[in-house]
Amino acid sequence: MPDCIFCQIVAGEVPAHVVLDDEVCLAFLDMRPVFPGHVLLIPKAHHETLVDLPPELVEPLFSRARLLAAAVPAAVDAVGTFVAVNNKVSQSVPHVHVHVVPRRPKDGLRGFFWPRQKYEGGDDEMASVAEAIRSAAADLTG
Repeated sequence: MPDCIFCQIVAGEVPAHVVLDDEVCLAFLDMRPVFPGHVLLIPKAHHETLVDLPPELVEPLFSRARLLAAAVPAAVDAVGTFVAVNNKVSQSVPHVHVHVVPRRPKDGLRGFFWPRQKYEGGDDEMASVAEAIRSAAADLTG
């Protein structure tokens, strides 16, 4: 889809801090993270919602979500993750995507209120966090 920002990222037309890239999926840092290390995982093929995702892509997408749910906390020294998929409501980009958000006890995240922030260190901090997640994912997959 030429007007889809995520499809533009897949095509290399829009830069992103990529943490996972394979034949089926792409994962990159959210530009407005809930917390540093917040990753968006997408299928490379355009599908608007989880419901629209063909059955043969469900397992590959969620096996990678499972990997990122382990890699993200390892990379950013978090305790766990919040993993979520919005469908239509609160879905800012109409391309199915899985949020993998690092969590720590008493981190201030309450329910589904997601206060956004910027990376204080800008692009350099984003590059560093992206590298840490790539490294943690590589360690987990051998």
